[in-house]
Amino acid sequence: MQTKIFAPALIAAMLAGAVVAADKPVAVVNGVAIPQAQMDFILKQLAERGAKDSPELRTKIRDDLITKEVIAQEAAKQGLNKSADVQVESAMAQQNVLLKAFVQNYQKTNAIPEATLKAEYDKLKAQMPSKEYKARHILVKTEAEAKTIIADLKKGKKFEDIAKAKSEDPGSKANGGDLGWAAPTNFVKEFGDAMTGLQKGQVTQNPVKTQFGFHVIKLEDVRTPQGPGFDEVKAGLQQQLQGQQLDKLIADLRGKAKVE
Repeated sequence: MQTKIFAPALIAAMLAGAVVAADKPVAVVNGVAIPQAQMDFILKQLAERGAKDSPELRTKIRDDLITKEVIAQEAAKQGLNKSADVQVESAMAQQNVLLKAFVQNYQKTNAIPEATLKAEYDKLKAQMPSKEYKARHILVKTEAEAKTIIADLKKGKKFEDIAKAKSEDPGSKANGGDLGWAAPTNFVKEFGDAMTGLQKGQVTQNPVKTQFGFHVIKLEDVRTPQGPGFDEVKAGLQQQLQGQQLDKLIADLRGKAKVE
């Protein structure tokens, strides 16, 4: 096997050619070069959204860039780049790009330590309700109607059937009065107190009056909520705590700024 030996001058020429190829513009429109960096930037954005690089995609991007350059050149010929509104909008667009870069750089360089995230998770978990309740209810306008329903339930009528026929609550009526799993604090106090006073399978023996009307409540089950695990919420906590720190930083910057 013969080994190829390149002279230093030839190697330099090859490297120079590689650089030129990398810096070769996407296209030249009326003497104005569209840099490869624009193509690369768009490809990166599309890749983050799940698009796959391909010759067809690059052709489409190139066509779009050429079209935009042609229009931009024509707009400049018409003097639109000198318009006060265009100049203001251009300045604001540049400002928004800087703002985005500032936030992204902050997020990249100021990650919240794992121990801090875990401490925040433990604090939030401690604030979770100790019990969750699965209940049904039937809402009616008068106490007399509620008492009649309680009497019908004692006679063996199904709670779900009565709820579908008579309940005034549009959110649960179609589901037989089902309220799903919830903490007592999700309800008004009178309702929550009556619900937690029941045993599984029990129905309130007296109508429960709230600001909405009169309720007949059935408790179906009770459980201890587990809540999401730390790994499930870690990214959200990172974003939340970083956001709080960033808000404080911005407030500090504004406090130090000289505003006239």
